[in-house]
Amino acid sequence: MLAIVLLISAMMLATSAIWFETSLAAARAATNVRDYLQAFHAADSALTWCERNVLSASGDARDAPLTSGEPTQWRLETAFDAGAITPVAQWPGSSRAPQCLIEPWRLASRPNASAYLLTARGFGRSSESQIWLQMEVVTEDGAIERHWRRVAARPF
Repeated sequence: MLAIVLLISAMMLATSAIWFETSLAAARAATNVRDYLQAFHAADSALTWCERNVLSASGDARDAPLTSGEPTQWRLETAFDAGAITPVAQWPGSSRAPQCLIEPWRLASRPNASAYLLTARGFGRSSESQIWLQMEVVTEDGAIERHWRRVAARPF
């Protein structure tokens, strides 16, 4: 009889430990999702702000050299930090304010178009939690093209 009681007690203890570990894993996952969403919304807002800024300003893209590829300054930490705009002083719940870099460029295949590569970086609760978003904005003859993408791997 004692063996059965000990067996049932051990099973209940093991079940409780598994539930506890599952709860901890779920809490960590929820925190990670919250951090991701916080950083994503910060980057998306910075990207939207930069797009409005580009579309309302006169084009610097016409002065940029004709190139076959898109700009790559956003991949360099020093260039990004030096040229990035901070649209808001602080983003609620983020460790740092979101940033956006505007890089004008001219498309070799469309010389009359103005093109910009907008790169935004948003932060979560920690500085390690970052989301990078990009948008290519091309204006030609009053028409606006937007091409959005998420940067899968942090460049630096």
